[in-house]
Amino acid sequence: MARPYKNRHNDSGVTDYAIGLNQLTVWFAGSEKAYTYTADSVGQHHVDCMKRLAQAGEGLNAYINRYVKKRYQRYYRAGE
Repeated sequence: MARPYKNRHNDSGVTDYAIGLNQLTVWFAGSEKAYTYTADSVGQHHVDCMKRLAQAGEGLNAYINRYVKKRYQRYYRAGE
């Protein structure tokens, strides 16, 4: 289930996220797509770091851009 991203500094492109056992799905502003990053696609360490940042509400967009960018497992349009 998606949760709103707190965006504590009001400068993030992330709007929502959903945490799974070995994955994190992220929704970005201005996009109809959701991106799922998994332990298989980016490694468990990155998934764990992104989960912590998502729950903290800061740093997730920067982390994705710096470390994992397009290494998502899959993406899909809202409602799929």
